[in-house]
Amino acid sequence: MSDITKKKMEQIAQMWNARGKGLITHMALEIEEVATEGVQVRMPFNPDFCVDVDQTLLHGGILTALLDSVFGLANFVAIEGVSTMATLDLRVDYLRPARSRADVIVRAHCFRKTRHIAFNSGGIWFDGHEDAEIARGTASFALTRGDTSLFEVMTKGKTS
Repeated sequence: MSDITKKKMEQIAQMWNARGKGLITHMALEIEEVATEGVQVRMPFNPDFCVDVDQTLLHGGILTALLDSVFGLANFVAIEGVSTMATLDLRVDYLRPARSRADVIVRAHCFRKTRHIAFNSGGIWFDGHEDAEIARGTASFALTRGDTSLFEVMTKGKTS
């Protein structure tokens, strides 16, 4: 887990899960790894996200939303004092059909940050097929910093 303590990881996961609404909640995302170098998240297989009769081909929009959300988590982990963020640009390259009934794994990291902008990169593959990425993405985010970050507000007064 690098320099992230278990307590801080649990607090970040709690904050991130509390912010999830709509589609992100339906994705049932599970945080597997959290470090300043990057995060890894699992999305269990869900036939509701498939576009074919056999329910094996994931819709590309699901992959895009998944990357966008995990990039946000990577930013909260890598950047201190962020209160909110907004996606400025998001690019996804679909490398092969997303055809499987396996869980989806996403790995993302913030590779550059300035006072107001964060830049991310990440990849998606099916569980057990790390050598066969199905999509790769990059993004930039506008950051809002404040006296109190959203993370601090969510974890204020909590002890574990």
